[in-house]
Amino acid sequence: RFSGTFVGNAESTSPPPAATSLPAVTAATLPAVPTIPVVPTIVGVPNTVAESVLNPNEVKPPASGTRKARVLYDYEAADSTELALLADEMITVYSLPGMDPDWLIGERGNQKGKVPVTYLELLS
Repeated sequence: RFSGTFVGNAESTSPPPAATSLPAVTAATLPAVPTIPVVPTIVGVPNTVAESVLNPNEVKPPASGTRKARVLYDYEAADSTELALLADEMITVYSLPGMDPDWLIGERGNQKGKVPVTYLELLS
């Protein structure tokens, strides 16, 4: 059992020394450390950065894992990688490895693009 009081070093009764500012370190005094950029990739899609340069027209749907979804609200695509949606339409959706979990790839006929999950009701 521990008591409610903490007993520290009884010999030291002086306050801790005041913080002193360290001399400024300039970039010239730091050793040069090479950096290696980390670029996420999607399996099966060569030379593509996961979300930033994803071109949905270049990706293939997975052999399994596609689902039907009903669109709940109209959605206007922000750029050419997204698919515009109309409420109550049915689309096919799937996800890709490394993709933001808040988005899926949606297909309607020969159109393909990212769609926000919150705008969908996923079916069977």
